[in-house]
Amino acid sequence: MTDVDVSGVHAAYGEVDVLKGVDLHVPSGALAAILGASGSGKTTLLRVLAGFIRPSAGTVYFGDRQIVGPGAFVPPEKRRVGIVPQEGALFPHLDVGGNVGFGLPRGRASMERVDEVLDLVGLADLVDARPQELSGGQQQRVAVARALAPQPDVVLLDEPFSALDAGLRSRIREEILGVLRSVGTTSILVTHDQEEALSMADLVSVMRDGRLVQTAPPRDLYRAPIDVSTARFVGDLVELPISSVTPATEHAAAVECSLGVIQVEDTIIDPTLDVNQDVIVLRPEQLTIREGEPDGGPGTGRVQSTRFHGHDAMVTVQLSEGAPVEVRVAGAHPPEVGDEVQLRVTGAGRRYRGGREIR
Repeated sequence: MTDVDVSGVHAAYGEVDVLKGVDLHVPSGALAAILGASGSGKTTLLRVLAGFIRPSAGTVYFGDRQIVGPGAFVPPEKRRVGIVPQEGALFPHLDVGGNVGFGLPRGRASMERVDEVLDLVGLADLVDARPQELSGGQQQRVAVARALAPQPDVVLLDEPFSALDAGLRSRIREEILGVLRSVGTTSILVTHDQEEALSMADLVSVMRDGRLVQTAPPRDLYRAPIDVSTARFVGDLVELPISSVTPATEHAAAVECSLGVIQVEDTIIDPTLDVNQDVIVLRPEQLTIREGEPDGGPGTGRVQSTRFHGHDAMVTVQLSEGAPVEVRVAGAHPPEVGDEVQLRVTGAGRRYRGGREIR
């Protein structure tokens, strides 16, 4: 079991800074997800961990072993790292057994190890099959088996499910998560898929502009994002300007907006917002459609659109006073476009104020 410690890592491509002082700790046996948009630096961080890029500054430790640092750089083949790339990247001229055993020393012990990891991923009966005979999900499981075969200290997964269709993606990632949990190897997943990161990982690190802006367990990240930009990135958001504060203090227990008076769970100073901005943030599932006829009070509006997802629907309501808001409703019968409704808030919101300090 090996933990991963990254401290102050900088990396560039020519004159372009890509990583700008990255700090990350992944406990032994945990699965961490690096979540970010394209160009944020997440794949570069993975390449630093794999040994494909030598950073210009910073240190990386796998357990007690320094693999990157002043005067230290362990080459990729000596890092004891398993890599699961996008789309499997299997060798087409080798069968499944040959792909999984590639790089292992020849001998009976290696053959037994191949059989062991193929059984682990549920493909023991396909040892002689060629990659082109496998489905996309089977190819990804072979890629995982190949990464696990040398018994690595750390497994790195580079958006391994991005090429799979939505239904298969969900099933395969659950299967692979189960495999990683069973072997207990420390794993780091790079992804731009919020659902994937939140559903799979023990820790999620949000990367933006070459920096990890927040690292937290998925539930904490979703419920308490560090700033509005992070809140927008990790899920659907209801973001409303504050019209007044009740009581009139800088640390208000409640605020007033177009949905009425809303309790405040926390007030956060957000340097990503303009200094004059003051917003309350909720998740769509915190809004419910009130039963009965609207009374014309706060939260009254008309259904503008409905996006049906089967298990639930996202309903956009144009408020009588204020901008449109989105409501996530359960069930097979969401309100119709044009219906007049009234919204009610459950729970508390988080208040984000522009600027760096409260005065």
